[in-house]
Amino acid sequence: MDTPSNQSTNNQRYFTVWRWHFYAGIFVAPFLIVLAITALGMLFMSNTVGRDNDRLTVIVPESTVQAPVSTQAKNALSTLSDSTLVKYIAPRDTDTVALFQIKSDDQSNMVAVNPYTADIVQSVPTSSGLYSTFNDIHSDLLIGKVGDYLLETAASLTILMILSGWYLWWQKHKSVKAMLIPNERVTNKKKRSFIRTIHATLGSWISVLLLFFCISGMAWAGVWGERVVQAWSQFPAGKWGVAPVPVSIDHSQHAAMQESTPAPHVHGAAASEAHTEAPTHGSALNSSDTKEVPWVLELTPMPVSGTTMGKDGIAANIPIMIDTVDRYAREIGFEGRYQLNLPQSSTGVWTISQDSMSYDMKSPTADRTVHIDRYSGNVLADIHFDDYNAFGKFMAAGIALHMGTLGWWSVLANVLFCLAVITICVSGYIMWWQRRPRQASDSAGLNPPARGLNVSVWWPLAIPLLIVAIIFPTAIIAIIAIALLDFLVISRVGFLQKWLK
Repeated sequence: MDTPSNQSTNNQRYFTVWRWHFYAGIFVAPFLIVLAITALGMLFMSNTVGRDNDRLTVIVPESTVQAPVSTQAKNALSTLSDSTLVKYIAPRDTDTVALFQIKSDDQSNMVAVNPYTADIVQSVPTSSGLYSTFNDIHSDLLIGKVGDYLLETAASLTILMILSGWYLWWQKHKSVKAMLIPNERVTNKKKRSFIRTIHATLGSWISVLLLFFCISGMAWAGVWGERVVQAWSQFPAGKWGVAPVPVSIDHSQHAAMQESTPAPHVHGAAASEAHTEAPTHGSALNSSDTKEVPWVLELTPMPVSGTTMGKDGIAANIPIMIDTVDRYAREIGFEGRYQLNLPQSSTGVWTISQDSMSYDMKSPTADRTVHIDRYSGNVLADIHFDDYNAFGKFMAAGIALHMGTLGWWSVLANVLFCLAVITICVSGYIMWWQRRPRQASDSAGLNPPARGLNVSVWWPLAIPLLIVAIIFPTAIIAIIAIALLDFLVISRVGFLQKWLK
């Protein structure tokens, strides 16, 4: 039997962790609600009209013979004066449109074309639909880098909130089974206990998945992802000789074959830099802020055209133009929707790609990216899922699960997950509201657990929490900032101390 002193110590530990959980939740919950709602929006748009309206349908003629891609491209270019063709996206199904991204000096449009008649179906600014709006909010709250850092901090603190939540619910039940399936009759309890049971039980069920979503989401973020993890996990560009650039070859003998190739137009790098520094896959191939390049390739430099590299590509006697590259893509195994990026500079390459992250197909294990020299037709790189490193494979599979691209079962699972996250956040606020003091004089402020008590830090649990925080830089920055704010301001100002502590 526990002595009174042991019970007092256990209570103090419980209140300490509860207070950590409370403060983390107060900060994190609004962001989680926004992320869940925008995720639901993206799920809906991507499975109805498509991310870039690629699910628009057309009438299939009896002949089912599609017009040459070059003819479709010519009509698409006619919708915007002085434009250059950036990308062709093949039809998803036999009754859906083909897409062409065209770009002028001050505008970029996505043009939907009937692949059988080459008629224009729709022309809209690139990344202008509801999907892009939801995606922009989901990525940075529409406030750029600041929003990106805030969301990364929220995801980091969510991990700490999950760990503290596990401890609190375990202390109530001392059984994993009871944590997942409470044996108490919550219907006969008062409302606060009922809400708490929903909050904690639902949290127990989805916590592992929420951890996974936080980690996979933060791998896209600007600090832990781009600067810590992604930078060390990229595909080795040296495989195709990006650095140093290999010996150049004479381009003049290929000039006659380039009549149908767009005029040089650097996309993602200045023209003066085109020969000195190859752009990354992300800067060259992503449209606006939309992530279209597989995570493991995003920071990898692009290969360059006009070298002695590559082999086994388009035959030397075949003109290298959009029709022949499209035909070659089909010959080497690309089916259905795939993306064909055109060279945008004198050293640019043709890029044929298909991946689940771009909603091209369901399975991330079928990811494939092929780069073709614009002069020789040689294949400079043919990258499959099996070529990714371990973390790259984890991210490819994780993003497919994160985005619900694995089929209707994953869409349903993501919908249920998002609804569960919203329920947990809302129920947390309801519990806070129900627990507040009834007297008007005491009800102002946050009213955290153990209000007015000076609870000490419990180091056996604080240490692993700090280790997690250090792994994710924005979390430790937030914790240090809050600690300094508490020590320098809140603890020294009576009004703030009463309102927050």
